[in-house]
Amino acid sequence: MNPLDRRTSQRNGTPPPAESRPVNPLEQRRHSRLAEGFHTRSPEPEQPHNFFNPPSRPVSTPPPSRSGQAPPARAAASVGSASVLPPPPPPATAPPSAAPPSAAPAPAPMSPAAARIEWRQAPPEDTDRAIAVMRRKLGKPRVLAFANPKGGVHKTTATVLAAATIGSVRGRGVLAWDDNELRGTLGLRAGSARHARTIRHLLSSLMQIENLHGDALLQELDGYLRHASDGSYDVLAGEENPRFAQRLDQHTVRRVMDLLRRTHDVICVDTGNNVESVNWQTVMRAADQLVITTVPREDAAFTADWMLDLLNDTGMADLVANAVTLISCPSPGDLPLLPDLTKHFRTRTRDVVVVPYDPALEVGSSIEYGDLQPETRQAWMRAASTMIEPFAQ
Repeated sequence: MNPLDRRTSQRNGTPPPAESRPVNPLEQRRHSRLAEGFHTRSPEPEQPHNFFNPPSRPVSTPPPSRSGQAPPARAAASVGSASVLPPPPPPATAPPSAAPPSAAPAPAPMSPAAARIEWRQAPPEDTDRAIAVMRRKLGKPRVLAFANPKGGVHKTTATVLAAATIGSVRGRGVLAWDDNELRGTLGLRAGSARHARTIRHLLSSLMQIENLHGDALLQELDGYLRHASDGSYDVLAGEENPRFAQRLDQHTVRRVMDLLRRTHDVICVDTGNNVESVNWQTVMRAADQLVITTVPREDAAFTADWMLDLLNDTGMADLVANAVTLISCPSPGDLPLLPDLTKHFRTRTRDVVVVPYDPALEVGSSIEYGDLQPETRQAWMRAASTMIEPFAQ
């Protein structure tokens, strides 16, 4: 059964038909959450917005008849005795000059007002403020983890564009790391492929590089990194061999993170889809800022919501409370679920930022920051500054 049909049947008060299918543990968790309701951070008496279990809507009463006359049965019922009835009225005839009534046109499909976004350029003062935030000192190197176990939610795109935006403002010291265990594509979509080295080659020389300092460290590490075409950020590409994931244990991931902190101020990490992997969990515990990436689809939003519950249950409630939800618009048309998703994630994370559809990102090839529309770049200015702002001094 379609998830959207299920939501419609819930709103109308009609229980969905039973389905015979294997029990899905995520579905059991979903039903449990529907029974308990989502929890919010504020103890206000109002019921928090709940996207996956919206309140039922009242059934509207049909409008009265256009002719203004009640049906004969209703007129007879209004008489005190059934044995005394008034004579039937003469049949109504239309005037000779009156044209026959035409069928009313079908109403156009309606969409929520907030679902259609008119992207306008931000006021100059908003852009100036975002730039000022990103140029401030951060106290120490900061790790931004981009996460959602669901695939196809613009996680890699968000990692690249966050690094490109912050790097274009700060000028240097920004890196995007493809930490996907199963053949991530960040290395293909970001940076110039001046060589084929990946994190696998870096680990083979990690002990030697860790013992270097200053310019010698920068020069040696640079041989394992790729660079954006405009030089705004560096890229540590992931390994395409899936067997290599077994080598990224907790100790190794921490060593790589410590090395990158010695050479970069902002590290944007594109995480994988396996929340049970030691690699994924180590990055989450090392992150200063969690960025939840999603698109306006129920399956993507449910997976992100489930991930937040998992992080809360494993002692990372502070990371969740300070998280930023990034909703990427995958198409230029109406997005009916966008208003509800925005309301829901505002109750779960520190802020929600929506970035528009851009045709330059649709083909899935190399991402060039300069090819984006001005409205897209300004939206990313706001998004990146929202991620950095808690640490700006």
